[in-house]
Amino acid sequence: MRRNLIAIAGLLASTTSAYAVGLDRSGQDINVLFETGNHIQFRFGSINPDIDGADQQVFGGASIGNVADDFRVLGLGFKYELTDKLSFAVIADEPFGSDVVYPGDPASTFLGGTSAIVESYAVTALARYKFTDKWSVHGGLKYQEVSADVTLGGLAYRSANGYQGSFEADGAVGFVLGTAYERPDIALRVALTYHSKVSHDLRTTETINGVPIAPISTTEVHTPESLNLSFQSGVAKDTLVFGSLRYARYGDTEVSPIGFTTNTGNSLTDLEDGFDFELGVGRRFNEKWSGSVAAGFSTKGNDDLVSPLAPTNGSKHISLGVKYDVSDRMAVSGGVRYTFLGDAIAAPAGNAVADFDDNTAVSIGLNIGIKL
Repeated sequence: MRRNLIAIAGLLASTTSAYAVGLDRSGQDINVLFETGNHIQFRFGSINPDIDGADQQVFGGASIGNVADDFRVLGLGFKYELTDKLSFAVIADEPFGSDVVYPGDPASTFLGGTSAIVESYAVTALARYKFTDKWSVHGGLKYQEVSADVTLGGLAYRSANGYQGSFEADGAVGFVLGTAYERPDIALRVALTYHSKVSHDLRTTETINGVPIAPISTTEVHTPESLNLSFQSGVAKDTLVFGSLRYARYGDTEVSPIGFTTNTGNSLTDLEDGFDFELGVGRRFNEKWSGSVAAGFSTKGNDDLVSPLAPTNGSKHISLGVKYDVSDRMAVSGGVRYTFLGDAIAAPAGNAVADFDDNTAVSIGLNIGIKL
């Protein structure tokens, strides 16, 4: 039963956690480390958000249009068992990101021309040691690169209208630590994993309408430390309950370039700590096919006022997954996730100017697993 049920647990791994808390995209999943035997995993996700809004009625209520671009995410995982107690894994993913671009003329609209493009790449090397069949520990190092380009456009930014900050890519190292408890006879596994914050020094160029407002400088940015709890357990023959809880400390992720902060007294970011939760059930139908369904949510901030660079506030989602065992060595799984994005009020410098209501995102994913 254990082999059949654990095969179900990864069905939704190919759907992304985009539009979760903060800038989360991959959720920093390390499940490949718990696969049986030597294993390689390829992951692909396509995210199609629809985030549109309108100026508040006091400003005329003009429609803003979709501000979120479609994007893709890729992931790769490799796990190797050195002995029956010691195993290793290498995971490549895109942990954080943003693709927000406001349509409109910055000279005649409140937020037209505003954009935030954030890209990240990470490679994590992990080792796992099993003290017994039940208890194990895991940990390792993570190399991560981050870059960003931010433009503030529109009349709502007043003297900062036309600001552009370019943050060149920087690589830095963090660490991962965790432990797991397992009961193979009932396919039970509970794993707790801590990801440290990673501090980046980003070479920064700042201009307003192409005119430099500060010398080229360095902006220190911390990607958030986080804690991931995942669990699964067999509850009946060929039936598994699974879930996850993630806490990310985004309150420490503050982007305050010298020129912008000196001139405005503000930071470019307005992110809060938050939780992501998901609970689901998987069912193996026969030797080839399995399916799963899950639902979850991301917590909201303290109020509905948010940065125009991230015009959502919390979310709820439902996911469906299916898995096909091509052979004893290869399996293909796919999933689709529909996300209801929380209503928010875009408020540059705390001044409410636009409402974003009833927005959604559709994510599809594909996961290919091969036993070596």
